[in-house]
Amino acid sequence: MQFYYAEDLSNSTVTLDKEESHHVIHVMRLNVGSTISITDGKGMQVTGIISAANAKTCVIEVLQRKQENSPRNYNLHIAIAPTKNIDRFEWFLEKATEIGIDAVTPLLCKHSERKIINDERLNKLVVAAAKQSLKTFFPILEPMTLFNDFILKEILAKKFIAHCRETDRNSLKDRYQKGSNVLIMIGPEGDFDEAEIKLAENAGFVPIHLGSARLRTETAGLVACQNIAFMNQ
Repeated sequence: MQFYYAEDLSNSTVTLDKEESHHVIHVMRLNVGSTISITDGKGMQVTGIISAANAKTCVIEVLQRKQENSPRNYNLHIAIAPTKNIDRFEWFLEKATEIGIDAVTPLLCKHSERKIINDERLNKLVVAAAKQSLKTFFPILEPMTLFNDFILKEILAKKFIAHCRETDRNSLKDRYQKGSNVLIMIGPEGDFDEAEIKLAENAGFVPIHLGSARLRTETAGLVACQNIAFMNQ
């Protein structure tokens, strides 16, 4: 089974964009009369027959549509500082999408070494990872957000800040309750600044650790994602 992506599935026909059309025709070698499945990344899945096909435009006649429910009874949001080596951040996005995550916010912190990201490229990576893992719900990738602005946002979830400083912290598994919506902040390579940690705590974030080992930023993000998934099994 292979999923393709289109933003609008509300009509009786679906026209794939140039990139998806190229993948259908030249990579998968499908053609007129082939059956394919398409998702909008918001839970809608349609099955249809290709009625027109070329490298730039692929039109599908919809035969069946199905709106799926969310695959999880909790919402996982990770706010994480992008790494200096963007490949590591992309790896985190890909693997977190495969495991299961609802939203990612790139954070701009005091110690951040990367201050600019390519939103279009990263969104394409998320879509590709979601399609590969046959998900009909895609994670939302938020724009890069200043730390001080982010902690003031109203988010209905249990809020945690994971850091490496020698202070009074509990483990994530000891503070998280199964089935709860959760927001976890992960800092940059140089960790959060002490002032940032205090600001976060004042804004209702609970300090936690992710184990005894010192983890890279992208590893910490993935460990948090996997731990939440495991605790909700």
